[in-house]
Amino acid sequence: MANDSIATVQPYEIVSVKHAEAPEGTEGTSWYHYVISQGSNTISGFRQGSLKAVTSAVEEIVAQLNERQLGKRGRVNLVPTQKKRE
Repeated sequence: MANDSIATVQPYEIVSVKHAEAPEGTEGTSWYHYVISQGSNTISGFRQGSLKAVTSAVEEIVAQLNERQLGKRGRVNLVPTQKKRE
C-alpha cells in the first residue's frame, strides 16, 4: 500500500518566454509573454523589459512558487509585549 501522507509535488517550470505585442490597455514596447506550468496547471502573464530581465524575473517567480510548496520560509510571528511601568 502506498504511503498517502507523502504527497508527490510537481515543481513549477518555465514553459516559454516569447516576445509579444503590448497587452490590451497598455503601451510601450519590449513586451514578453511567459507561461509557467505545474503539471496541468498553467500561469500565463506579460512583462515588459529586455528578454534577459524578463527571463530572470520569471525564474525568480518560479523559485518563489517552488519554495512556497515546501512550507513557509523562516518567518517568525513577533508579538510585542507591553512593558511594565515602574
